[in-house]
Amino acid sequence: MVEKGSKARKEEVVTREYTINLHKRLHGCTFKKKAPKAIKEIRKFAQKAMGTTDVRVDVKLNKHIWSRGIRSVPRRIRVRVARKRNEDEDAKEELYSLVTVAEIPEGGLKGLGTHVIDEEE
Repeated sequence: MVEKGSKARKEEVVTREYTINLHKRLHGCTFKKKAPKAIKEIRKFAQKAMGTTDVRVDVKLNKHIWSRGIRSVPRRIRVRVARKRNEDEDAKEELYSLVTVAEIPEGGLKGLGTHVIDEEE
């Protein structure tokens, strides 16, 4: 019974905002591998949060991660993860996740939780 409910929850199209702490995920990582590893960790996070294997990272998010070079990755990042339907008819997965960078409020990242974004916005 629980599996049916969770299956239906994973099928719906939804958009959420998360704060990802990259600092703890990249601790002990070699300097020259930090930015590529950060992208992989963001993919892994979105895969776990949205339950889709197909995760697409936006170009602006990639630029934001790499903006300070390969070594100095931002400690925390605010991302918007959207689960969308695949328009391609011969795709393996019917849903995919699109990860984009979200705007950071003036107060900073402290105290911001996960927010579900309405599709009208």
